[in-house]
Amino acid sequence: MFMGEFQHNIDDKGRVIIPVKFREELGSSFVITRGLDHSLFVYPETEWKQVEQNLKSLPFTKGDARKFTRFFFSGAIEAEIDKQGRVSIPSNLRDYAQLEKECILIGVSNRVEIWSKESWDSYYQESEESFNEIAESIVDLDL
Repeated sequence: MFMGEFQHNIDDKGRVIIPVKFREELGSSFVITRGLDHSLFVYPETEWKQVEQNLKSLPFTKGDARKFTRFFFSGAIEAEIDKQGRVSIPSNLRDYAQLEKECILIGVSNRVEIWSKESWDSYYQESEESFNEIAESIVDLDL
């Protein structure tokens, strides 16, 4: 399970350090793709296979299903961590997530998300005000 929040910088070659805690769970090869809210989603291979199966089960006759599947798979790349613990993020994914220098890596249960620091700060501020309301509106999770 992925959890925690880490801040790192992206270097001039588009590489970012993956925290040690995340490296162990991601394994030697993993998938990075466009996520929601202009973030990147990073999946270990086993989780990616499950996501892939779920998306394959969507009815291709539905326009929204086709759009989302195209969006999700067209941005996907197989990635590996180098000897310095970094991963190279292609320019199309950096552009999508608006990653320029500072970025935030967060653990979200079965995946890691990579955000630009500005986007994460903005998202967090906007969401922080409604966390209690959201918690009250979803099923009682015994938190």
